[in-house]
Amino acid sequence: MGNFLSQFNDLINKDGDSKVPDVQLDFEDASMTDEDLESYSNVLNMLDPTGEILDQLRNYQGCGDYIRQAIGTPGPEAETEAWNHVVPAVTKLKMFYQYSTSIETSLPQILQTLCIGDVNKNLERHQALARILCQLLDFVFEFDSLKMKTPQIQNDFSYYRRCLSRGKLSNEVDLKSAMNEDELANHVSMFYAYPTPMLKTVTEVTTQFVAKNRVGRSVSECLATLAGVCYHSVSNSKKKPQRPETTAFCLRVMVISIIIYDHIDPQGAFSKSSPINLKNSVKAIQTYGNTNDTPNLMSALRYNTKHLNDPTTPKSLKTLITGTA
Repeated sequence: MGNFLSQFNDLINKDGDSKVPDVQLDFEDASMTDEDLESYSNVLNMLDPTGEILDQLRNYQGCGDYIRQAIGTPGPEAETEAWNHVVPAVTKLKMFYQYSTSIETSLPQILQTLCIGDVNKNLERHQALARILCQLLDFVFEFDSLKMKTPQIQNDFSYYRRCLSRGKLSNEVDLKSAMNEDELANHVSMFYAYPTPMLKTVTEVTTQFVAKNRVGRSVSECLATLAGVCYHSVSNSKKKPQRPETTAFCLRVMVISIIIYDHIDPQGAFSKSSPINLKNSVKAIQTYGNTNDTPNLMSALRYNTKHLNDPTTPKSLKTLITGTA
């Protein structure tokens, strides 16, 4: 990810009057403390360090041709051929869904460490966990962007469910056993029915954590800090050059942090009281974003935030986001 050492204060503020506390995060050389290694090994296992999940989604081959053949000219041979291709496809889809359920368990542990107590000290003390959180947010953006470009997913899973409901191919028990009853199939289907399923998962988990622990202010502060660190890293790239992939990473984390902040903070990210400068954030995306990510980043801000269309959102900001998405 390159050198992600950043320190910032009023660089991301609305008018430079309010102050975001100075925080120094080193994502390049972050090391795990013994406490972290002992307590958060399952959190580390949750990550996709080799990019296996994203690679499998990126290379996902739909079963449309076989399904159309089975529906158009039904018969044992065509249906068996379709099923033999749907089985490994749905196994992958189940694996992606199970990853989202692991987030439901692991993310609260990260938030517990980073957001209970002094957020700034927590972020600096637990550098590795802060890095894990950023990697998770980056994964969320990447996964959902790929998912939206893969309509075959829902088609394949719909065919699988039709086969289950009709009791066809009942001798094929491996996949059916793995899905563990039709109720799980319903959950998986609902997961993929949402345009951005991973973002939905992370947002809901964070919202539930805030409600349960009454730490909305601390979680908002954490997310605003991460967004600020990322913005500062990108905006200073001319003075301190960084690799293109580092810039892309920072922008993705910044946008997801803003979106989740907008969902959990009562006033949202677009209010005048917000420590996040949305106008500068958008300009950073437009200036430093790459060709592939920039449209998706702008669309994410437009369609996945909660308060963009509030009456209190400045018209100029709303135009800036909706006019470029």
